[in-house]
Amino acid sequence: MLLRDFIAEARASLAEVYPEEEARTMVSFLCEDILGVKSHAHIIEPSIEVPDDRLPLLHEAMSRLIGGEPLQYVLGYSYFCGHRFKVSPSVLIPRPETEQLCDIVTHMALSAGKIGSVLDLCTGSGCIAWTLAGAFPGAEVTGADISPEALAIAAGQDINLPNGCRPPKFVRYDVLSGTDGIDGEFDIIVSNPPYVRESEKSMMRKNVLEHEPGLALFVPDDDPLVFYRAISAFAMKRLKAGGIGAVEINEAFGGPVADIFSSSGFVEVGIIEDFRAKIRFVTFKK
Repeated sequence: MLLRDFIAEARASLAEVYPEEEARTMVSFLCEDILGVKSHAHIIEPSIEVPDDRLPLLHEAMSRLIGGEPLQYVLGYSYFCGHRFKVSPSVLIPRPETEQLCDIVTHMALSAGKIGSVLDLCTGSGCIAWTLAGAFPGAEVTGADISPEALAIAAGQDINLPNGCRPPKFVRYDVLSGTDGIDGEFDIIVSNPPYVRESEKSMMRKNVLEHEPGLALFVPDDDPLVFYRAISAFAMKRLKAGGIGAVEINEAFGGPVADIFSSSGFVEVGIIEDFRAKIRFVTFKK
């Protein structure tokens, strides 16, 4: 089969499910990952054939994509802050907004002195923990999650950290009940907890709703801030004096989340917009 024919058929099939430009991008990623060719290869060399042993892999991947499975799960990885992270349906696909959360934390740390310990609550794939481990040489970074499957993914990441940086350790911890193993105090506490209300499901894309883990996404409509109360109470006990923190939030609750941290006794509580000008982060200091 000619590469150009596969690309044309694949784009047409995915365009029935996704916007045309998104379909083109997905096919390009697929060809580069499975065939090792760039998206324009079929234009430069129209006679390129798809190797016979690659066709089954392409057909399987296309079947999964047409069925609505996210590209990152089909490929088995996603890029975040310049690193390639393993992902599976056990963890959320890392988002650009969460890259911004890491940037916010590293900039806050510039005025916080030497960073020796960092905690990432609701770590999921471990993308925040690994990224911050690379940002703070010598720091002990801990990622915590309730899901054993997520912790296995996080601990199994193959990330090349800069010299002097230590790989994170990962522990099981239930933020809401406070059970299992987190010890010590921390210079930084960061979290991207579940914050999508159940009533917002109708506004979500099918490929997210049907494939990404609901445990890491949703909170009940009658108590959408439950994780922030728990994180605030934990941080008040375990954040060192002068320590800093940041959480990712639902854009509808900037003020209420900030109030939770202020009323708990934190200072310099701030609300920050993401790159789409939506309220997305709350920062605090002890």
